[in-house]
Amino acid sequence: MPVTIEYRDEALMARLQGEIDHHSAQGLREQIDDAISRAIPQKLVMDFTDVTFMDSSGIGLIMGRYRQMSVYGGKVAIAGLSTQQKKVMRLAGLDKLVSFEETGRKE
Repeated sequence: MPVTIEYRDEALMARLQGEIDHHSAQGLREQIDDAISRAIPQKLVMDFTDVTFMDSSGIGLIMGRYRQMSVYGGKVAIAGLSTQQKKVMRLAGLDKLVSFEETGRKE
């Protein structure tokens, strides 16, 4: 699964694309964690606008990055969620750990 990572204004933006499942999550974790450890940003924004499918591995991906950012005193935001993705993440309790940002995503 492709991820585009860029750093600006003390924030690391990870734009995810395609499907997040057991097979793709490992590579995403490695790429994002590597970027976090190099940049040590104050904020990580994970953009889900172009994610077409996500299973529970997506929840694990977010929770792991939350733990990683907490080590550095940083925060995590999730952007570009569909209504269904946001509902699932709230049911999992992620809204208590990360902030949700709007990107004008069309359903």
